[in-house]
Amino acid sequence: MSYSMSDLLQLMVSEGAADLHIRVGTAPVIRLHGVLHRVDGPVLKPEDTEELMRSITSEDHIQSVRERGGADFGFAFGEMARFRVSVFKEKGNFGMVLRQIPSKLLTLEQIGIPLSVRELLYKPRGLVLVTGPTGSGKTTTLASMINIINEERDDAHIITIEDPIEYYHKHKKAVVTQREIHVDVPNFAEGLRRALRQDPDIVLVGEMRDLETIDAAITAAETGHLVFGTLHTTGAAKTIDRIVNAFPTNQQEQIRIQLSTVLQAVISQLLLPRSDKPGRVAAFEIMINTPSVSALIRDNKTFRINSDIQTGAKYGMVTLDGFLMEKYSAGLISREEVITKSQDPTTIQQKLQEYDLAMAVKGKK
Repeated sequence: MSYSMSDLLQLMVSEGAADLHIRVGTAPVIRLHGVLHRVDGPVLKPEDTEELMRSITSEDHIQSVRERGGADFGFAFGEMARFRVSVFKEKGNFGMVLRQIPSKLLTLEQIGIPLSVRELLYKPRGLVLVTGPTGSGKTTTLASMINIINEERDDAHIITIEDPIEYYHKHKKAVVTQREIHVDVPNFAEGLRRALRQDPDIVLVGEMRDLETIDAAITAAETGHLVFGTLHTTGAAKTIDRIVNAFPTNQQEQIRIQLSTVLQAVISQLLLPRSDKPGRVAAFEIMINTPSVSALIRDNKTFRINSDIQTGAKYGMVTLDGFLMEKYSAGLISREEVITKSQDPTTIQQKLQEYDLAMAVKGKK
C-alpha cells in the first residue's frame, strides 16, 4: 500500500489540516481552511482502508464497529498532536474521519471572543451554553475557558464529561477530573449524576444531546455548580426553545422557570472563511441573562430576546449581525458571508448598503 498512517498524520500536522477522510474509492482527503484537498497518490482499496484503520484502532473499538457500525475515540500522535477519530462501515467497507485537536490552548483574545465572557468564568453557579453547528469551534472555546479557570481559580474542582476527551488539562491551580464516555462512564446523564457526589465546583458537559442530560445539567446548575454545556443550535432564542421543547408539554412551564433563574449566558459561534488570507475567523452572538431576559424566558417570549441582545451592550451582549458587520468593516470576511450567516438578512443588506455608501463618500473626500 502506498500510504502509511504516520505519513498522513504528519501531513495533517505540517499543513495544519482540520480533518482527514479515508474512504474506499478515493485517495485520502484532507480538509484545510474548510476546503477538501485530495492527497497525491492512488485510490484506496478496501484492504488499504482496513490496514490504515487497524494501525490506530484497538480490538475493542474494531469489535464495536462490527457490532454497532461505528466507534469514536481519542488518539495521540506521539507528542505532536491529538486526534478525534471516528471509524465506521460504509457500503460494507471501513471508513475513517480524523479531526485534529490543536495541542495549544488559545487565549480568549486569540479566539476573538468578546471579553465580557471572562466574567462568566468567576460565577459561583449557573448554566453557560456554548452553541453552534458542528465544526464551529465550540470545543476549542470551552477548553480555553476551562484552562483560564484552571490557571486562575484555586477554589475550583473541574469535572469534564466528554465523548471523547479532546483537550487534556493538567492540574494547575484547580484540580481537573476528565471522564470519557464509554471508557470512564456509560453516558452523559450518568456522568453528571455521579459528578454531583464528587465535590465539583465546575462541570463541563461535552454534549447536551438528550432529555436526561439536559435535565441533569439544569439540576447541577440549580444545586450551586457552574455548568458549561454545548448544543448544536444557532442563536440564544433557538437554544432556549430547543431545551424547553426537549421536555414533555406538561413539564415545559416548570423548565422555563428553572432556566430563567439558572441560565447565565448563551454564546453562539460560527467559523467563517477569511477573505484577507487563508484561515478562518470566529463570529459570536452573546446573550447574558438579565432580569428582562429572564422574564422573557419565563413568559415564553423567546422571540423577543434578540431585541434585548441589541440593546444589552452595557451588559456585555453582542448580536451576531453586529459582530459580522464589525468583521466585514475590518476586511476579515466577505460580503456574501455576512448576508448568508446573518440572522436578519434584510436589515443586514440595508446596513451593508449604508456602510458602502459611507465608504464611497469618504473615498471621494
